Amino acid sequence: MKRAYYLSISAAVIVLDVWTKWLVMQRIELHEAVSVIPGLFQLVHVRNTGAAFGIGANAASRIVPILLNAGAIAVFCVVVVYALRSAVTDRLLQTGLHLILGGAIGNLLDRFRFGYVVDFFDAYVGVHHWPAFNVADSAICIGIGLLFLDMRKKPETESDAVTA
Repeated sequence: MKRAYYLSISAAVIVLDVWTKWLVMQRIELHEAVSVIPGLFQLVHVRNTGAAFGIGANAASRIVPILLNAGAIAVFCVVVVYALRSAVTDRLLQTGLHLILGGAIGNLLDRFRFGYVVDFFDAYVGVHHWPAFNVADSAICIGIGLLFLDMRKKPETESDAVTA
């Protein structure tokens, strides 16, 4: 029953991600910006053909999308296996893993459907912009943060120190 709760976190991320991307594609023209907090935050409609933060987006190689999809599928598999092998009672770890899982699936769905990922959150100060991102990216980053917190709260055991 507890696994169903964590799977619902992944499902919620996927649904929210797909819905917000659909809204952006329906209501904001490609490369258009809608100011939310002037000088700090706006909604944009951009297509990211690269990895996180647009890395590799301008690569002319046909292998880049294949590598990105393969990498996303590998992350998906690793996260699923780790989530299933970890204690269901470890709330911080499970929540982090399932946020990452939902985010990875959300972006992977875009890559398979469109060949790119729709990004729309644009945080900036003056002319300095953080690369545009989306709900899936946010879930992945929060999930990674929770994994770091989980690692910090667990004391290193003597057997861990020996194998390190």
